[in-house]
Amino acid sequence: MFKDKACIVGIGETPFCRKPGSGLTEMGIQLKAAVAALEDAGLEAAQIDGILPFPNVGKAEAFAASLGCENLRFAATLHMGGAAPVGSLHMAAMAVTSGAADYVMVPGGWNGYSGARVRETAANDVNSIPGGEIARDFYMPFGLTAPPQWYALMARRHMHEYGTTAEQFGAVALAMRKHAQLNPAALMHGKPLMMADYLASPYIASPYRLLDCCVETDGAAAFIVTTVERARDLRQKPVYIMGAAAGQPYPADEITNRADFHRTGLTNAAPEAFRMAGVTPADADFAQIYDCFTFEVIQQLEEAGFCKRGEGGAFVENGGIELGGHLPVNTHGGLLSQAHVLGISHVVEAVRQLRGEAGARQVADAEIGVVTGWGDFGDGSIAVLRR
Repeated sequence: MFKDKACIVGIGETPFCRKPGSGLTEMGIQLKAAVAALEDAGLEAAQIDGILPFPNVGKAEAFAASLGCENLRFAATLHMGGAAPVGSLHMAAMAVTSGAADYVMVPGGWNGYSGARVRETAANDVNSIPGGEIARDFYMPFGLTAPPQWYALMARRHMHEYGTTAEQFGAVALAMRKHAQLNPAALMHGKPLMMADYLASPYIASPYRLLDCCVETDGAAAFIVTTVERARDLRQKPVYIMGAAAGQPYPADEITNRADFHRTGLTNAAPEAFRMAGVTPADADFAQIYDCFTFEVIQQLEEAGFCKRGEGGAFVENGGIELGGHLPVNTHGGLLSQAHVLGISHVVEAVRQLRGEAGARQVADAEIGVVTGWGDFGDGSIAVLRR
């Protein structure tokens, strides 16, 4: 469909912080990232005619007015939570190759620390929580009020069925923290982590400890997609989109009554993306896996086909997902140790790796990379990229 016909030509990222008040609104912080992406690509804002904002933190018309995008003709928002950035990459590729747009901007960011300390409206606004009415009526009244509690259900079931251990969760946390030591932009740079530290961290929602959970962050990132033909006139070497797909579990708004407890949107999306790309998971030189919690890395590695279901714990052990391991994962530190800006920085890091711009954390001779997104109660998205 769009294999090797669409590409990423610009990336931008703001600094990350965890302190009350970043000094910018959520729109302001995303605009900074968008301007950086334009500069990286060598494009003018007026050339952007497609915008795909992240749900609930921005609107296409506001971005167009603020940036000066005078010919906006394609706009959409995917309501897939953290699966939206990679899902939007998929949609952007379809847009530019179909002629619906020439240059599509995908921004994402928030004041996820200073602006989200208390979520008083979540229980009343069903549009603001995964699961909507089901979460409001059947989860929250029984104490399942936040993501660590919802997703702990999946982690505990996996431990029960396959013998996955806390130390294997810890191996994910340690790998992300180790990579963050090589990334000066990461919030956890200069803060190394040992297994004893991980195991000593307090429980948030068993089996999740504090260090199983991502880092709430103020920050933003953006990327720009166009066709390979248009990319020839731009500043950067393009990163080609070989394949991409998105999907949802069934039912998407409920976890506990699924016929297959471990099936997510990625279970369906990954085979489609790899089929389009004409490669297999074994061909990937690295993967940027949406890591809201440690177990979600293990689960997505399984459902994407990097290992069989039930083997993810062993896959991440003994440095398996660290630089130098069989599959380097989240070379920037991920949501767990770089920053949580809605998963869009995973796309930015994949582009840096494939351009050879990742510095001390560069994967040698990286040619193919995979990026995933995870959202709501198991929405999934995936893209296969190449240099």
